[in-house]
Amino acid sequence: MGLLDSAVWEGKIYLDGWTDGGAAPEASVEPATGKELGLLGRASVEDVRRAAASAAAAQKEWAARPYTERAAVLRRAGDLFQQHAEEISGWLVREGGAIPGRAGFEIETAAQECYEAAALASTPFGEVLRSSQPRFSMARQLPVGVVGVIAPFNVPVILAIRAVAPALALGNSVLFKPDPRTAVCGGVSIVRVLEEAGLPAGVLSLLPGGVDVGEAVITDPLTRVIAFTGSTRAGRRIGELAGKHLKRAHLELGGNSAMIVLDDVDPAEVVSAAAWGSFFNQGQVCMTTGRHLVSDRIADEYIAALAERADHLPVGDPATEQVALGPIIDVRQRDNIHARVTASVEQGARLAAGGTYEGLFYRPTVLADIPTTAPGWAEEIFGPVAPVRRFSTVDEAIALAADSEYGLSLGIMTRDVARALEIAAQIPSGAVHINDQTVNDEATIPFGGVGESGTGSRHGGARANLEAFTETQWVTLRSTPAQYPF
Repeated sequence: MGLLDSAVWEGKIYLDGWTDGGAAPEASVEPATGKELGLLGRASVEDVRRAAASAAAAQKEWAARPYTERAAVLRRAGDLFQQHAEEISGWLVREGGAIPGRAGFEIETAAQECYEAAALASTPFGEVLRSSQPRFSMARQLPVGVVGVIAPFNVPVILAIRAVAPALALGNSVLFKPDPRTAVCGGVSIVRVLEEAGLPAGVLSLLPGGVDVGEAVITDPLTRVIAFTGSTRAGRRIGELAGKHLKRAHLELGGNSAMIVLDDVDPAEVVSAAAWGSFFNQGQVCMTTGRHLVSDRIADEYIAALAERADHLPVGDPATEQVALGPIIDVRQRDNIHARVTASVEQGARLAAGGTYEGLFYRPTVLADIPTTAPGWAEEIFGPVAPVRRFSTVDEAIALAADSEYGLSLGIMTRDVARALEIAAQIPSGAVHINDQTVNDEATIPFGGVGESGTGSRHGGARANLEAFTETQWVTLRSTPAQYPF
């Protein structure tokens, strides 16, 4: 029996073992075919309350364990991701619409996130401070207690495990709500891996559900920190709720990332990165290259090369065909993409490639000479669309790239790296990639955005994770009792 074979049961939900779910089960659906893959129970608000109480009780014992034991669980989890890569990847392909290569990358990255978290467990967690008093003064980082993790559908394993794993490694318990559309590949798979790795019962609870379940996770008095990855619209609501209830919220939100292409590069050399940045994972990535800013001296050649690349990319069912792009996650998302494309063409953009779909399969699309007011330029599309706009001077390119409420990732293509660094310093962005496209991430780096892309908080890297999932406690020690005037 595979790791997930018993995971999709009618009327069941994974919560401290298999128990009756509080809501009616819903189907896990394959977006490529519309086929029902199985039924998974849904959590209720009451399930969240029970899970939070269980998590708070289990967390104390988990945090009291030697760090070596927590590290061992995370190391085994990394190994289990690799051992069960084929099975979990199969669910990512069928339930999440991933092409096999992306699914494999996701599982490998999830394993690396677990290994990095295992190392985090032994990271120094305090510092000695100077004091004007005759005492020993120090600050130490202690677990916050219960962490709420809310993850999206688009890269469901990575965008969940990057918060779940470090939170656990530092001695916290976790309430985990995956997106209902990818609740098996991006939810059950993670819980099953950690269960098999030896994580004690109650430390991690899976809570598949809708908005009401997410709000219950945020507002429960026992939850102290929220780690959310998703849309800016949802992030605003989560930030409001967290602030109202005095919770710390780490918000990694949307993006409309720019790639600036200067005139000293050969368009034929950069078109591979350009296509990958806009079309990878059907454009359903927060870091997707959503705006191509190209020097007018090479723009015609660039647009032609990008459109030709788009026209030749195969689109289809990743479970049965060798394709570059799989399906959009659902009809609503497909229609949002198409509405932005058609509105942009009506406002003056030239459709150089794509702009059509069959079912949930949307052709990679190139919108040339798009107006800055068109929704395909001004808004996050979250689909396989490459809007292209010309610039005549570097100052104009900087102004166009900076003219966005988002600030997640930036790409700059040029042979002059020093010049690229000067350009990057003038454009608000959480990440900059010189001579690369905007979709980049590693388990070892602090990742996050500014502006509408997030609160500036970070996931990843030892220091950022330590700050995200611990509280600072100041401690002083005197050899004799302090004396005061009264």
